[in-house]
Order: sequence, then C-alpha cells, then structure tokens
Amino acid sequence: MGKQGSSKDAVFGLGMKVHNIRCCNDPPSWRRMAGVDCRWNSKSLLFHELKSDTSKYSSCKGLYVGKKHLWLQKHIKIIVVMFGLLSSLFLLDSLVVSYDFAKFQPSTASNSSSEFQGRDSFINKKQSPIHMYDRLLNMAPSALAEKEFKQESSNLWVKPYRQSSSWKPCSERKLQTNPGKSVGSNGYILVSANGGLNQQRVAICNAVAVASFLNATLVIPKFLYSNVWNDPSQFGDIYQEEHFINMLKDDINIEKELPPYMKSLDIEAIGSQITDAELAKEATVADYIKIALPLLLRNGIVHFLGYGNRLGFDPLPSDIQRLRCKCNFHALKFVPKIQELGALLIKRIRKFSAPPSMLDTQLLGKFIENNEDHDYSRGSTKYLALHLRFEVDMVAYSFCEFGGGKNERRELQAYRESHFPLLLERLKNTSPVSPLDLRKLGRCPLTPEEAALVLAAIGFKSGTYIYLAGSHIYGGDSRMHPFTRLYPNVVTKEDLLAPSELAPFKNFSSQLAALDLIACATADVFAMTDSGSQLSSLVSGFRTYYGGDHAPTLRPNKKRLAAILLENGTIRWNIFEDRVKKMIQEGQKIGIRKYGTSIYRNPRCQECMCNKQQ
Repeated sequence: MGKQGSSKDAVFGLGMKVHNIRCCNDPPSWRRMAGVDCRWNSKSLLFHELKSDTSKYSSCKGLYVGKKHLWLQKHIKIIVVMFGLLSSLFLLDSLVVSYDFAKFQPSTASNSSSEFQGRDSFINKKQSPIHMYDRLLNMAPSALAEKEFKQESSNLWVKPYRQSSSWKPCSERKLQTNPGKSVGSNGYILVSANGGLNQQRVAICNAVAVASFLNATLVIPKFLYSNVWNDPSQFGDIYQEEHFINMLKDDINIEKELPPYMKSLDIEAIGSQITDAELAKEATVADYIKIALPLLLRNGIVHFLGYGNRLGFDPLPSDIQRLRCKCNFHALKFVPKIQELGALLIKRIRKFSAPPSMLDTQLLGKFIENNEDHDYSRGSTKYLALHLRFEVDMVAYSFCEFGGGKNERRELQAYRESHFPLLLERLKNTSPVSPLDLRKLGRCPLTPEEAALVLAAIGFKSGTYIYLAGSHIYGGDSRMHPFTRLYPNVVTKEDLLAPSELAPFKNFSSQLAALDLIACATADVFAMTDSGSQLSSLVSGFRTYYGGDHAPTLRPNKKRLAAILLENGTIRWNIFEDRVKKMIQEGQKIGIRKYGTSIYRNPRCQECMCNKQQ
C-alpha cells in the first residue's frame, strides 16, 4: 500500500471516491423516488473522509496553509468580483425563466387542478399530504419489497372458497308455477326515481315488483333531476327500452307512455300522488295494498314521486323476488353507446385481448367481441378495481374526523350547513357521538390511506394495476398521496379515455357512473371500502350472479378494521397482516342470502339462482 502520506495513497483514495460519484450518476429507483441527490451525498462523503484522514497529509499541512493564505490575499478582490457577477447572472436568469413560465401558464384554474378532485371548489385547494397512520405507512414499503424479493406466489386473484361453483344464474327462466301477468290491469303506475344511477336502478326493479303484485301497467320510469348529480338523463339514455319491455313481457305490462286520454290528468289534484314520506323505507306488500291499491282502483293511476328504496326484501312471494332479480340482472341492459365505450375502457385497462367472461358479455354485449386481434396467448393485464367511497358528501355526512385538524372540521361543517341543513336541525336535540366513537362503531368511510394499508396487509404488490372508480376524492392529492406512495399504478376512466371519447358523456354523471360499474364488475378483483354503497352493492351482486369462482370481492369490516388501526402506535406489521387477512377472508365467505338482506347485493338464493347440488 506504500507509506502514509505518499502521493500514491492520496491518488488511490481520491480515485475511489471519484468512482463512487460516477456510479451514483445513475441512482437506483428507490433513491430517485425518495428524491435524494446522491451526487451531493458522495461529495460530502469525499470531503468528510479527506478531512478526517489527517494522517495522510499532516507533514505538509503548515506549508500548504501558508501558501493558501498568500494566494487568498493576492486574489481576494478578483474572487469577490466574480462572485458578484455570477450572482447577478443567476438572478437575471431566474427572473426571465419565471416570467416565461407565468406567460405560458393556462389562465383557468381548472387546468391546474388536482388529478383527484373533490366536488366543491374549497376541496381543491393545495394541501400538504395528510397521514393518520405514519408508523404503519412507513413499515408497509419494506414489507411489500420483501414480498417482491421473495417472489411469493399469490392466490389473491382467485376466490378462496369454492362453494359458489354449484350456483348458476337462472332468474330469467320460465317456471310452470309462475302465475305470469293477469289479463286485465288495475291501472297505470308512474315512477319518478331519485338519486344517481345505482339508486335509480334499484327503484326501477322495485317498481317492476310493485306493478306485478298490484296487477298494474308500468310506464317506463322517469328520472328526477338532482342538483347533486346534475344529470338530465332519462331511462332511454341509459338502458335499452325495447329489451327491457321484451324481457319482462311475460311478467308485467309495460308501456312507454300514458294513453292520450290520461296525459291531461292532474295526478296530484286527484290524490293519486304518493311520495317517499308516505311509504316506509322497507315497505311490505301489505303497505302497498293499503296505501296505493285504493288510489289505483279509484283513479286508474298512481304516481310514486321521488321513488327509491321503498320495498323491503322479506317477506315477499318467491315469484316477486325472482322478478326483481330478472329485472336487475337480465332486463336492464346499457344502451349501445355506453356498452361500446365500456368495452373500449376494459380493453385499455387489460392492455391485451382476453377471452370474454360471462360478466363481459352480459354487461357489454356484442362490443366485447369487437377486438381487432384475438391473440389470447399474450394474456391480459390483471387489475384490481377499487371503489373509494371518500367523496365530500359521504365524508361530511359521517361526522367523523380524518386527521385534517381545524381546517378539515371547518370545511366539513360548512358543507353540512350548505347541503344537509335538515340533518343539522334534526341533530340539535340529540346527544352528539364523538368522532372516535363513530370510528370504533365502524361508521366512518375508509380513507385512501386506510385502503392502501389493507391492500398491503393482504399482500397486493406495489406494482398492482388499480382502476379507481369515481375519483372525486375529498382532499384531492393530499389524501391520495399515502395511497399512490404504496400503489403508484392507479388509473381512472379519465386517464384511459381521450377527452373526445368522453365528450358525449360530459355533464351526464349517471352515464359516466355506468362506465365505473362496468369496470368494477368485470375486474379480476373488486375491492370496496363501504358495503353500504349502492355501487358496491350492485357490483358485488353482479359478480356473485355471473362471476362464479372467478370474481373475488374484498369487503373490509370497518368496525374490526378500526379496532386494528387504533393499535397503530404499537402493533407489529406481521400481526397487522394476520388480523387484516383474517378479516378479509371472513368477508369473502358469501353464503346463501340471509332473510331481510338485499337481493341485489347477494342473489344467491333459490328465487334468483339454481343450485345444481339440490
């Protein structure tokens, strides 16, 4: 190695450090992602080592320092002038760049808005990332990286339980025991459905059932315009009218409009208008016979105004239950415009062609087969569809807190006062429940951060391709940051479809929601964050009805998850994983529909599906 302080050692030591700097010019991905300037780090290390290794140049230190001081005195003025000149040039350059950047910036605020936007302008403000579970969030990347390194096999893309293979769709079948429609009719039923796409779909199928047991003729339902949804779409803009009528022609009479002699009737004036307030949320057949049938027999017409979820699930005759399933899973088909764009969306999500599943063909019809090439050997990209029910209305309505402090509380209260004044008035005379207690009771919508931690705990790798339904996330990027930090491959319909392709759907939120329903229902895995959501409920039902053993659905139990996450400060990652996996696995055990539960969410019952083992 030579003697200490020799030129050979100095050159060798310096050569090693220069080598390190050259290697760092192409930083590894984790370093690039972390935003580390590795060249600066290497220079700092070089300086530190040369400074600390004084034994290599102690013999010439005095001579060097003397020459250094003499040189500085001689050239100090030149150095100061050069520094001043360089500073002026940098300042001038930055001013020019700033002017040019501002000059070419778009003038509208909407163009610079967040990729994940809230529904109101005050939600779109730029904020710092909001984390509620820093400790778990910091442990998650290393756990995911370890799984990648070990190349652990995953069964997350298949159903863990095979009991569903014996159940097949069959609610459209004709039964000898089915009484069918009566020859005569007691009159006409008009329905004005409220809500968005999913609430309207439930209202339609409930109206079909009501028309059947009241022996009435159903007029194609109308959709009420809502200031929340801002969508003027009507039945024929979303669903195929002729298919709807023909599919149900053996069960009930359906007309596109009232006969001319009834169009001039003032239905409210003659007392044949029934609002939601006059019907219980889970009204029974007896309720309808008591409230609606007398009006129908007297006036020949009944109008259900603001109709929604106003028919209970039990007790109901089996033929009525079957008819509801037949309506939802067979009679309501999206119009070709929606099917065609839905097929294009699915093709771009999967990237390559894949053999169409039963879910594909039922939701997309002939358009799923219009692929340019059918080389299925290349395989398609598997994707997870996630419905993050974290819109501002849902968040505000929950009265929970989500780590945003005073600003969050002020914003959500302002939203409640603007959108839910009746709710606030009703709650004035009740004892408030604390946000923490609400969370413990499982009443708080999951944040994107919590959703990401669940996916990480059950083993989805960081590179998982995720389709995000909706995307109107409260808090925008500040809320999505913890999610995209763990799962960067997130796409929405707006990412995959060109503005010109989405243009015919602009200002039609229900038609856009239909695209999300299609993408979620046909996904390799569907993950919901709120089982009470109508979209999640309908998607889950479609995957149960048509998916067989090939459509796993993840249903977190919010109450159990809240109890687990409350231990964020102490819980070990492996314990966290085990408890979350157990929670998800128990949620996947979907058996026969229980009494009183939604037939749209779980159609696995004898009225809707056929069990080959029986």
